[in-house]
Formats: sequence, structure tokens, C-alpha cells
Amino acid sequence: MSVVRRWIPNQHGAWAMLVVPSLAGVLIVSPSWPQLPLFVAWLLAYCAVFHAEQWVRLRRASRNPRAAARHRRPALVLGSATTAFGLPLLVAEPWLGIAAALAAPFLAVNVLYARRNRERALVNGLAAVVPACGMLPVALRLGGGTVADGLAPAAACLLYFAGTVPYVKTMIRERNSQAYRWGSVAYHAVALVAAALLDPWLALPFAVYLARAAVLPGRGLRVPVVGAVEVGCSVLLLGFLVGVYG
Repeated sequence: MSVVRRWIPNQHGAWAMLVVPSLAGVLIVSPSWPQLPLFVAWLLAYCAVFHAEQWVRLRRASRNPRAAARHRRPALVLGSATTAFGLPLLVAEPWLGIAAALAAPFLAVNVLYARRNRERALVNGLAAVVPACGMLPVALRLGGGTVADGLAPAAACLLYFAGTVPYVKTMIRERNSQAYRWGSVAYHAVALVAAALLDPWLALPFAVYLARAAVLPGRGLRVPVVGAVEVGCSVLLLGFLVGVYG
């Protein structure tokens, strides 16, 4: 179990962002077998990139060379596993290379912020959201749909998960910042309008997201409770995406 804890990133907030868009892309269309290795490769790639970024960060931020070195092996092994799952899929579906190329600039931003030891920066969090939400049309097309079919639900995912970045900060690291709190509420109000324009039914979950952004900050909720609320919000989004676009 200790090996699992060392190799699997403990970034609990990232897992919903990794899983929900991909799973929505699977469920909106009829699930197909090629989506399984894509999903596995996607999760492995996240783990590999996480350890690579920690290696880059700790080489500069830590005086202990072992701190960075302990991430080298997981990065290499998990990167190799990603290749094992992803390369055959790429050969069968060459268009996936375009998707990977589109995600590369956002990955570069994440690596740059890791190198500067500023992984918690707002821009860095937002950069991570974009390729995660982009997995929805990728999974959807692999299941027989079209990229165009996935754009609206991917936009809904982007509206929600981009909002989680400032909102979570108002609950933890920036819990005393009125600027962050008002900025988060303003964003969620705009997101509610944008989601309603995508589909009127989406106004319902986004009204919930706006309410939680307005009411919960400042109430001293513990981190596990904050996480549980976001899991519930993510499941709510998944249900509406499948119901509206499926």
C-alpha cells in the first residue's frame, strides 16, 4: 500500500477533473472497447506527468537530491505504461496525435509553473483544466460520435471545472481573501448564464454551483468536506451531461 501511495498522486481534486469529462464522452455515445485503453492511458499519463513535474520542481526547490530522485522511477515506469496503452491506439487512430498536439501547450505551462515552484497559481490550475475537458470530444469520437457533438458538453465541463479553481482557493488557501471570493462568485454567475445558453437544463446544476460559491466560503469547512462537496458537484454535472446530450 505504501508503494501505491508513493506512485499514485494524492491530488484528490484532480481526479474528478480527469474522470468526469472522459466518462461523459463514453456515456453520451454507446461505449466501445477502444475507449477503455484511451481511459487507462489518460490516467497513466496524468500520473507520469505528475511525477515528471515533481522531479522538475524539486530539482530546483529542494536541497535534498533524494526528494527529486524518488519521482524519477515512477515517471519513467508510468510513462512507459502510457506508451504501451496509447501507442497501439495512436496507430489505429492517427487523429489522436492531433489531440495530443493540442494538449501539449497546456502541459508546457504546467511544467513551467512546476519548475518555478508555483503549481498552486491560478493560471496553472486553469491550464490543467483545458486538456482534461478536451478529453470529452476525444472519447466521444472514439465511441462513434463526432468532435462537433462533443463541443457543447466539453464547454459545460470547462465552465464547471474552471470555476473550481478559484472556488477551492476561497475555501482553503485564499479563504481570507475577499477579492477571490467576489471573483469566484462573479465567475459562477457568468458561468450560469453561459451554461443556460448551451442548454437551459444546464442552468440547474450551475445554479447549485453558484450557490455553493456564494454561501460556503468563510464557514470553516474542513478540507474533506470541501472535497466531498466537489465530488457531489462533479457527479451532478456528469448526470446532466449524459441526460442532456446522451
